[in-house]
Amino acid sequence: MKMSHIAAAALIAMAASASTAVLAQSALAPAGNNWPFVHGSLGSQGYSSLTQINKGNIRNLGPAWVVHTNVEPVTQPVAGPGNTAVGQQTTPVVVDGVMYLDTPGGGVMALNAATGAVKWKWQPSVEANGFGGINQHRGVSVGEGRVYTTAAGGRMVALNQETGALIWAVVPTYNGSTIGGIGKVATMYHDGMVYQGTNDNGRGAMVAVRASDGAVQWVFYSAYPHGTTFTDVNGNTFDAGDTWTTRNTPNDTPNECYLNGGGSSWIHPSFDPELGMLYVTFGNPRSCTGAQWGGDRPGDNLFTSSLVALDLKTGAYKWHFQSVRHDVWDMDNVHTPSLADVKIGGQTRKVVYYGSKSGHQFVLDRTNGKPALPVVYRQVPTDARQSQPSTQPFPASGPFQEQCLVYQNLGSEIPGAPNRAVPNWNGYQAQPDPEKPGQYKLVLNPDNYLKNDTQYLAGTREGCMYDPHWDENSMFLSMTSQNGAADWSNVSISPKLNLRYIGMSYNPVAHGAFQGGNGLRQIGGYQTGGVVAVDASTNLPVWRKHFGLGGDVAHGNHPLVTASDLLFINRVDGWLMALDAQTGEELWRFQTGAPSASGVVTYTVGGEQYIAMPAMAGTQPYAQQGQGAAVWAFKLGGKAVYTTGPRANPVVVSGSSEAPAPVPIANLRRPVNNTPGTDLPANTIYLARSNGTATATKDSVTTASMVPSTLTVPVGTTVTFTNPGDATFGVAGSGNLKEHCATQYFEGKFNFRLQPGQSAQYKFDREGEYYYNDCTDPRPTGKVVVTLAAQEQTGALQFTPSTLNLRPANGVFTSVQGLVTATFKLPAGYTLDGNVQLKTPLTQQTFPAVSANTTSDGKTLVVTFDKALVDNNIPQGSDVPLTVSANFMHQGVQKKLTSTAAVRVIK
Repeated sequence: MKMSHIAAAALIAMAASASTAVLAQSALAPAGNNWPFVHGSLGSQGYSSLTQINKGNIRNLGPAWVVHTNVEPVTQPVAGPGNTAVGQQTTPVVVDGVMYLDTPGGGVMALNAATGAVKWKWQPSVEANGFGGINQHRGVSVGEGRVYTTAAGGRMVALNQETGALIWAVVPTYNGSTIGGIGKVATMYHDGMVYQGTNDNGRGAMVAVRASDGAVQWVFYSAYPHGTTFTDVNGNTFDAGDTWTTRNTPNDTPNECYLNGGGSSWIHPSFDPELGMLYVTFGNPRSCTGAQWGGDRPGDNLFTSSLVALDLKTGAYKWHFQSVRHDVWDMDNVHTPSLADVKIGGQTRKVVYYGSKSGHQFVLDRTNGKPALPVVYRQVPTDARQSQPSTQPFPASGPFQEQCLVYQNLGSEIPGAPNRAVPNWNGYQAQPDPEKPGQYKLVLNPDNYLKNDTQYLAGTREGCMYDPHWDENSMFLSMTSQNGAADWSNVSISPKLNLRYIGMSYNPVAHGAFQGGNGLRQIGGYQTGGVVAVDASTNLPVWRKHFGLGGDVAHGNHPLVTASDLLFINRVDGWLMALDAQTGEELWRFQTGAPSASGVVTYTVGGEQYIAMPAMAGTQPYAQQGQGAAVWAFKLGGKAVYTTGPRANPVVVSGSSEAPAPVPIANLRRPVNNTPGTDLPANTIYLARSNGTATATKDSVTTASMVPSTLTVPVGTTVTFTNPGDATFGVAGSGNLKEHCATQYFEGKFNFRLQPGQSAQYKFDREGEYYYNDCTDPRPTGKVVVTLAAQEQTGALQFTPSTLNLRPANGVFTSVQGLVTATFKLPAGYTLDGNVQLKTPLTQQTFPAVSANTTSDGKTLVVTFDKALVDNNIPQGSDVPLTVSANFMHQGVQKKLTSTAAVRVIK
């Protein structure tokens, strides 16, 4: 039966009881004394009108308090001790001097926002209340004396704002069926209703419940069956089910793919009460046969990869804009849309900014969904097997981030451009560059692993966004990626500067129809990030700042911008940074001690402005270790010393304000697989095999097909690379049949092309990690780790002076300035070869020298280190051991010398 959306909405919407009258809130009212929503305002601008902290006094900003939320005692529903849980993606809200946030393990906490004192802590459990918590929840909301969150079992929960006691917990249903997928998405309260998106379920939805008791008011799904018509505010009528078919002609066969292929909302919506609309983004088609295979779901697959405007009260459809048609890349652009009133062409327009993973943003009129700045539908390459449309929408103004790969020479700069491709992908193979001796250029070889795709392709693939792919044998590398560009970090807007700020991630990805994780991030590629400022009226970038390795800020790292033109943003390497919002210049940074996947907020208590953020993290994008449970607050003149443990029994760690540096990020380069090298000859690698035996899969193309995946050898070792033939095993028919390569990147040390039975050797004379892959199929990738044993030089190291004064001159951590100087006596004949590092007692990280020079007689190395970088990693006290190591050349061989000296440290 064909059903109009008006009728459908009437069936879905429940009768709403009278709610407490509230004044309409402006979507664009900036946050001020409170930070009442996850991203500051209903319009999700991430902007605050506060100016007490400004560019003139930012150097005086220091920690007011730090609370480790996990170890604090539980007060609700049953009093008890804390726990050791770590990791959470929450962003706090602050109302009337109280901070509310999710805790690791799925609880909620209320803190005195000025002091960090615990007001209450709710930690659900099956034993205490019949259900547990959610390990990932991206923020609570507050309204009508209640705090709203989610819990295990698809529950929405309301807690007493004053005590944390449970008021209600409901599992939302529609037509007798559980909606499901309620967990990660931040909960939003507005005007008597609580709004909740879904994640990780078959048919994504946005749900609204009554704040007083959790009764479902309406549900809007991301996908609908044939027969459900919608009419937008512009008078256009369409059947959403016609965009999910089994063949390319509409409605040819009933298709129930929409039931398990709908897009999740993932991130909370934004609101415009004056227009009576909310704006929610839905993700890519998640299932049917596979998220990266579109052959069984021809059509645009509405409302996946779309921004949808709904009536706040009824959930009635208003309009939509689809950013990716028939998405097969997980390029779903799911983030909270940001609203603004801006001048375009001399007229003030009510706009919404939409776009994240694709590396561009659309500027739409939020009253009707039409482009406020031009949108063009460009021809894109297609693969007939994917049932793809021939065009995709692009903002005419261009992207905020690169959308194509670059194929830089091997042996050129390292790490190179952030959108750099590793060799052999897409058929770009290494050849000596006659114009740059010692380097290899990457040249397209038509006779590559993708040649069988040609018959299905329309258009030319170059490693750009929306380039098509097929199965595991024709995976194609492109930008941006399923975790790239802005991913799920929110955008912040400064109405004062007319700029918006977008956090970025760079990690090129190869797609295949059934590739796990919705794409294979290139193995051995460097993963980086940064932030870009974009003109709010023209959609053109104004400035861009790359943060380098570990600087990924696209995974919940919501920026904060203030009316004093400060931009705060945190990173996965533990740093909280303040930039000049006008120029991008770094003004201040603080080490929080753990990665973060949360936003930065600001508020006032007692006339003082605070900056706050959780340092709890998730595991994207590097599977990083060292997750935390802390929340930090900062104010002018803040002098708190970093402690661990509960507030009732704090433990001073270093005597400094900053936390020790977190565990090093091991996967700044996408790691190789873990195939062992059992029974192989010493220092030998077999190419394109599933293992090292005669019965292994020959000419193997999986990522684990270099045997061993990782070979660890000392400096000076000669490694043999073999393309095994029959003679290798002495068994007829056991050897590889194809040519295989070992192309080393990005240093370009070697590029061996070997026929079956051939071998080549390379002597590794420098410490480091050396990735290589195959030209026949680029997926098989290996790594040689070259180690350099340290030679202890007892008594060679001396710090001058031997007492290190790391005491902040004015009590604030930023006044720890200057250099730590050390001298290192050298044996005869040793010349410096770099990698001068300082090891301290409180972290696994090491710290590079600011300067390193040998004296004219070559007998002494003089090095300096930055006090501001190392002080929080050194405890105060006597006999504190500090170790300096450096690499040298001696008689043509690389050596590592190390020495330790004890110093006195005062703070």
